[in-house]
Amino acid sequence: MPEGDTIFRSADVLRAALGGRRVTAARAQAGPGLRRVPDLSRLVGATVSSVEPRGKHLLIGFDNGLTLRSHLRMSGSWHRYRPGERWRRPAREASAVLETAEAVAVAFNTPVVELLTDADLRRSRSLNELGPDLLAREFDVDEAIRRLRERGTEELGNALLDQRAVAGIGNVYKSEVPFLEGLDPWSSVAAIEDRGLRAALGTARRLLQTNTRGGARVTTGSPMRGQGLWVYGRAGRPCRRCGARVEVARQGDLARLTYWCPRCQPSR
Repeated sequence: MPEGDTIFRSADVLRAALGGRRVTAARAQAGPGLRRVPDLSRLVGATVSSVEPRGKHLLIGFDNGLTLRSHLRMSGSWHRYRPGERWRRPAREASAVLETAEAVAVAFNTPVVELLTDADLRRSRSLNELGPDLLAREFDVDEAIRRLRERGTEELGNALLDQRAVAGIGNVYKSEVPFLEGLDPWSSVAAIEDRGLRAALGTARRLLQTNTRGGARVTTGSPMRGQGLWVYGRAGRPCRRCGARVEVARQGDLARLTYWCPRCQPSR
């Protein structure tokens, strides 16, 4: 599983590799990202019953009532290997390892790995505070818009990344979705009409659904290498739509990079 995959694609790959299989070995270790080390030996002998994304969290459920929650943030990635296959990352970077007779799943540089009971899941603030999930079967767009409206003075790029408003948008789509809808990521949410927010959420949902089916993240419709994105990662290059220079700047308290075309996304 290539690094940089979305949490949703990670879930698909791990579900295919681990689903319905019995865990033969499990361990976690402190590393570059993980400080609180859970005792994963409790998973040995259990069968993987589910692998589901929830926002940017990945939940792996087991038939003994335990759930492994991980959050990749910016540095983490899940890899799948065959037993005995050489890892693409050094073992010292492995935060968690799950083994079955058929596959080995490794979380590298993952800052959040914890083992939860059903009661822990019900009490988890990080999960309970999530906004409507864009990949949920029944996505509540009106509730998502309401939560975005609560962030009225927040810049759109920051608000879209806030998982408490709407769950599922990462840094790539935070740039690509506003471009596709002609919205300025630096405008406040209050400056954008409901129909603009509704269209942005619809586009984000469509892109996420399309790109969970495998392959690279594509928003342009072109699968050609280097042609898949409109503005993300293209600072200083011509806009694919109008030819203007694509700009980039750091946005928000976390200083995440935002890419946009000033001509296609005029300031409001």
